[in-house]
Amino acid sequence: MNKEDSRSAPCAAALTPSDCQVASPKPKSKLDKIDDADQLPAFTLSEVDEEIIKSVVEGKIPSYSLESKLGDTRRAAAIRREALQRISGKSLSGLPLEGFDYDTILGQCCEMPVGYVQIPVGIAGPLLLDGREFSVPMATTEGCLVASTNRGCKAIYVSGGASSVVLRDAMTRAPVVRFGTAKRAADLKFFLEDPLNFEALSLVFNSSSRFGRLQSIKCAIAGKNLYIRFSCSTGDAMGMNMVSKGVQNVMDFLDKEFPDMDVIGISGNYCSDKKPAAVNWIEGRGKSVVCEAIIKEDVVKKVLKTTVESLVELNMLKNLTGSAMAGALGGFNAHASNIVSAIYIATGQDPAQNVESSHCITMMEAVNNGKDLHVSVTMPSIEVGTVGGGTQLASQSACLNLLGVKGASKEAPGSNSRQLASIVAGAVLAGELSLMSALAAGQLVKSHMKYNRSNKDVSKASS
Repeated sequence: MNKEDSRSAPCAAALTPSDCQVASPKPKSKLDKIDDADQLPAFTLSEVDEEIIKSVVEGKIPSYSLESKLGDTRRAAAIRREALQRISGKSLSGLPLEGFDYDTILGQCCEMPVGYVQIPVGIAGPLLLDGREFSVPMATTEGCLVASTNRGCKAIYVSGGASSVVLRDAMTRAPVVRFGTAKRAADLKFFLEDPLNFEALSLVFNSSSRFGRLQSIKCAIAGKNLYIRFSCSTGDAMGMNMVSKGVQNVMDFLDKEFPDMDVIGISGNYCSDKKPAAVNWIEGRGKSVVCEAIIKEDVVKKVLKTTVESLVELNMLKNLTGSAMAGALGGFNAHASNIVSAIYIATGQDPAQNVESSHCITMMEAVNNGKDLHVSVTMPSIEVGTVGGGTQLASQSACLNLLGVKGASKEAPGSNSRQLASIVAGAVLAGELSLMSALAAGQLVKSHMKYNRSNKDVSKASS
């Protein structure tokens, strides 16, 4: 790996066609020529199913009630799918139905399913992080993304690896309450922020969960409205439901002390979830992580195909100054959201939380008398979990298992989710290194034209 990378591919990690050659399978005989789709047992609609489909089409049976009425999730999906095709007059032939366990999503992951979308999963790595090697799964349809991140992983690996620190671990929820006057809203603010009251509030909050533990309460007033931001640890779960249960307990408790308090909503957007917000950028939400590495001068030249001086200058003018000119909020980076989204989809996280989880500032500076590059990413609000939600689905669970963070840690509750957050930050570090290098070397457009363009006839494919 220390040898100079002689490949001419702009992505550098993207292999040449000769590197990718494998032995061709033996040609099939005529008897062996069976469609892959034919190898799966197709769902056959019975006469009873046809009657149900007609009732759904006519509006006599609600589509959402099929699972409860039939007691068979796969059959319900097939009937709903056929009814949808008849109502819309559009075919869903390209959307798979078979090969998925619909029982696993019932009541927790997706309502009214009619199939599932296939997203390819690539592997970047090994990522050498805190002395351990990780193969990072990335679910994406963007060409060059995995290859580019892989190149960044290589640069980090041959330079001795990266290190990370989890600075904070706390999920938040912020209800909004209203009073008759601003003075009464201020009275509650002072009550909640008084250290003498914190222990009693913690006991009420913590009684809702084995793992949820209240850490702090921060308040903000707008007239006679009070926004109360609760922060708590949530074990290995991402924790939104956990913190919401604890907040509800506290709201019920406060109602006795402040009977004139009107709870407008359990979430008042001061949390702030799935929206770019300065409060997350400054205070953090989920896991706050910093990850760094020193990339050797020869690695910058041979693997990344650029110079330390060029990277430092580009980072200042693009990620820092350029983002400031654009009025960026947490977007002082090249493409952190690319890596975050790909890992989130692969590991069963909430993709919508990519919004705040991708908040990142990338820093680069010359060190060791200007020879080597110190690069870091600081990400204050990585929201991840290794239990609950989509993490329990078979494919996503397999990706978590690959990283060694599947499920809850019995020895140290919360350590698996914190490790996952560190891996996300480490992969972002790799992605930033590679893309910035491609930009500094003027390779970005050339690489995407070569590796991110389909050779298929789109008109034929669509038909």
